[in-house]
Amino acid sequence: MAGPAVDYAAVFQALPGAAALVTPQLIFADVNAEFERLRGLPREQMIGRFLPEDDADNQAEPILLRVLASLRRAADTGERSVVALQRFDREDPDQPGVWHERYFNVTNIPVFGDDGQVTLLLHRLEDVTELIRAREVALTLQEAMLPAPRRVGRHPAAVRYRPAAEALNVAGDWYDLIDLPGDRIAVAVGDVVGHGLPAACVMGQLRSALTAASLVSEGPARALEVLGQYARTVDGAENTTVATALIDWENDSITYSSAGHPPPAVLQPDGTVEFLDRATDPPLAARPQHGPRTQAVAPFREDSVLVLYTDGLIERRGEDIDKGLARLSDSLVRHRAARCEALADAVLADLLPPGDATDDTALVIVRL
Repeated sequence: MAGPAVDYAAVFQALPGAAALVTPQLIFADVNAEFERLRGLPREQMIGRFLPEDDADNQAEPILLRVLASLRRAADTGERSVVALQRFDREDPDQPGVWHERYFNVTNIPVFGDDGQVTLLLHRLEDVTELIRAREVALTLQEAMLPAPRRVGRHPAAVRYRPAAEALNVAGDWYDLIDLPGDRIAVAVGDVVGHGLPAACVMGQLRSALTAASLVSEGPARALEVLGQYARTVDGAENTTVATALIDWENDSITYSSAGHPPPAVLQPDGTVEFLDRATDPPLAARPQHGPRTQAVAPFREDSVLVLYTDGLIERRGEDIDKGLARLSDSLVRHRAARCEALADAVLADLLPPGDATDDTALVIVRL
């Protein structure tokens, strides 16, 4: 039995998101009520107009160029095109001269005719301002729980935290540098599974717990054992990955242990790079039963560089991790003469070009 007739025009008007239908020549064919409200123009003033004429505001020009390129790409390729996280401030309709910060995702979807050709483009605007504000709150909390960049003892070090370019929530990445008795420090990086405020809160608890454990434990393996026991009592801490290293300048050695984390790297003065991968166990609270962890010792030469990082620096979707490690190694070798701060900036520039980070990244560099 045939179902009731569907009034697609009414459905289009009732869509909760702002949507417009645009011809391949970029002429408005229709707009829904939410698009009218968002743009502050009546439907009659938009239908039949060339899209670039729709907003002559100078501040919109860079955004408009990106949106036009996306529309043309969708029309030419027949594939969906997304322009993510575009900032476009809007004037308050009730308070002339008062502007509000707004963020949008723009999606352009081709609509095909019976002949298989693109006849229309569904141009959709998603207001994600509230999500961005929530992200900013979480990011502020996360940064407040991370230690401020500082010199550790007499040894130069650099730290960086880079949030993902397009993520709407912060992740649970962290770093730490801990002064220890004698000419020693502990360095750690970790990555909590998940995003947003819950992950940031778990991160803060684990970072503090590892700092305390590192101050009283005999070595990195024992510190991770204590942290693993604690992680079993914290909701959301399971499967967190951590790498920690104890640097001892009295005997020129690095003692390290990893809980499922990418291996630390040591850049030698001769330009070779060694990945410390001989002491890797499962992530925190990933085993059915708590157990001891392994650690290994690696000697270093003066003026070597130790690098710890989270997976956002090296991992890419659909790519083997070895390619990311090779990129990191190549970057370290090319910039090996740089001081810590400059080296940290160079590594991020090489591996995470602006707007290209798909995951949050923490990075620690210590000159040995």
